[in-house]
Amino acid sequence: MDQTMPLFIAEASSNHARDLDRCLRFVDVSADIGCGAVKFQLFRIDELFAPEVLQTSGEHRRRKDWELPLEFVPEIAKRCRERNMLFSCTPFYLDAVEELRPYVDFYKIASYELLWLDLVRSCAATGVSTILSTGMADLAEIDEAVQAFSTAGGKDLTLLHCVSGYPAPPAECNLAAIETIRAATGLPVGWSDHSRTPGVIQRAIHRFSAQVVEFHLDLDEQGAEYETGHCWLPAEIEPVIRSVRESLLVDGDGEKKATKAEIHDRGWRADPADGLRPLIKTREEWRQSHGI
Repeated sequence: MDQTMPLFIAEASSNHARDLDRCLRFVDVSADIGCGAVKFQLFRIDELFAPEVLQTSGEHRRRKDWELPLEFVPEIAKRCRERNMLFSCTPFYLDAVEELRPYVDFYKIASYELLWLDLVRSCAATGVSTILSTGMADLAEIDEAVQAFSTAGGKDLTLLHCVSGYPAPPAECNLAAIETIRAATGLPVGWSDHSRTPGVIQRAIHRFSAQVVEFHLDLDEQGAEYETGHCWLPAEIEPVIRSVRESLLVDGDGEKKATKAEIHDRGWRADPADGLRPLIKTREEWRQSHGI
């Protein structure tokens, strides 16, 4: 696989509690645990759900409390720049694309919006890099979205295999679909994690070469979505990110030779003349240094 470190994206989702200081903490914590990007969501409930749903469902109406204030976006983007982090946000209504355009390094289109080709085209037309999640989709639906992006002038699209279960059981993650999507589209493909399982993320990277890994983050078990079970805590995901980074250093250049860590012990191998350690040359040096 390509030994480049995957881009880890921390998804704040609706765990920000409409609190700017908490939003900025998401940026800082994401940087501290080794992420390269942080992502928020920009939606308005009245433009996210059909009127009959809002009319009859108090649960959906209460999600208005999860809306990210638009005025927070410039401040979050500024903090990302200060922490050398990429900033992304998911637009959930068409005007959000232009509202976010001055600030985002890339758009992220959610799985639930994959079929909404007007949104796909709108993101593509900006020329801004875009990541598209493919949860619940089949290959025909993915291909239609990819073609819509391309014909609208989009130049940089990454797809994420995703299982839109909250949480997603590891046995249903179907990571082999990463290769299926990559082969069908010729595009970079990563993994959007809802499993909260270290082995799933590691397998996605090391076996299926996921180039991007997105995961949902909460800071302190107090986020609106934490109880659902798909959000990682910083202390849980940081060791995963660290282990991935360390694992990508172990392959080396493939040349078989003594490494820096073992070069000293080469002289302490058994000498072929008598089978005793160390080599005769090393014994001579030993005698001289110890006045024998």
